Amino acid sequence: MKKWVRFELYGREQIGLLEDGVVRACRGDLFGRIEITATRAPLDSIKLLPPVNPGKIIGLWNNFHARADKEGWDRPPHPLYFMKTPGGLLGSGQVIPRPLAYAGAVFFEGELGIVIGEPCVNITPEQADEYILGYTCVNDVTAKDILFSDPSFPQWTRAKGFDGFCPVGPCLVTDASPDDWIVRTLVDGVEQQNYPVSDMFFSPREIVAHLSNDMTLAPGDVIACGTSLGAGEMPDGCQVEVVIEPIGALVNPFAGRRRG
Repeated sequence: MKKWVRFELYGREQIGLLEDGVVRACRGDLFGRIEITATRAPLDSIKLLPPVNPGKIIGLWNNFHARADKEGWDRPPHPLYFMKTPGGLLGSGQVIPRPLAYAGAVFFEGELGIVIGEPCVNITPEQADEYILGYTCVNDVTAKDILFSDPSFPQWTRAKGFDGFCPVGPCLVTDASPDDWIVRTLVDGVEQQNYPVSDMFFSPREIVAHLSNDMTLAPGDVIACGTSLGAGEMPDGCQVEVVIEPIGALVNPFAGRRRG
């Protein structure tokens, strides 16, 4: 298992291998040849960026048994998904902004993220590991009051597509299987979500296979696997942590203005 970070140091974007709290800077990229250099930096001395720069971000809805049971939803025959904008990307430590023209509830949703490593079209679940580069944490931030504000058209893209509404990180874990991992979300240190990846209707491999039959998945694309029970409103000024071991903690303050 390896942990990769994308970071800014001395004004330059770089890729690094994270080992015991120290980042070893690398040349190359995660989708081709990569070479570890002699440059080292403590993790707490660098500015983390999202571990990849995706061309598209896909988010799933209704992908967990526990949440579907509580809400009275049926299992979908195919993954249900929406698109988030690359402009929403934030790294761990960066501030989630409140949109200036929106004063309603903003929700956190802690999720496992899949990162695609190879061009992927029309594959089977059994082939998926060949195309998955690794896994990361995602906070699928949502302007909840917008989502169903127009009865004629659910506004998934607008509600989830604001700038800064997709924190990803802190790192990308490769050569690992997420089947027994747990997703936890904490708000100001208080746990709000704690659910197993194994409770998914569609496993990560099945998700990649299904989506690859709908569209070409490209290297760097991120798929957020959906969330389970406990997603809720972020109070203005709070700090949200999405924690998945062995990935680590994706930590972002929410610095919005007070409503009212």
